Amino acid sequence: MLKKGTKLYSILTGSCPKCHEENMYVDKNPYHLKAIYNMHESCSHCGLHYKIEPSFFYGAMYVSYALTVAIGVAAFIIAKVFIGLDLITSFAAIITALVILMPVTARLARNIYINIFVHYDKGALKK
Repeated sequence: MLKKGTKLYSILTGSCPKCHEENMYVDKNPYHLKAIYNMHESCSHCGLHYKIEPSFFYGAMYVSYALTVAIGVAAFIIAKVFIGLDLITSFAAIITALVILMPVTARLARNIYINIFVHYDKGALKK
């Protein structure tokens, strides 16, 4: 399921969406907050420029919004329905989950957004 050549592989690993050979980010760890958005200019394997156009990743904000809503709903359901916490504590669980997962959500949003526009090319060669 998580094999090179699939969108899911590129999204979850942060690898180049075109060749899946190189990580798009300078630092692979999203919890190094000073470098959370630091990306390579282009892929050293296939030459894909990650910033396709100026302000390209502003569109990832919409993806990030959808991800945070999904995380918030999941945290609420887990806290309220499965654990049985009261309403205020359930909302505290939502806030805690969103704050803890913010770096992961930010990178996943970028990964999903670039994978919408760039597709895997098995024969991608450096230009």
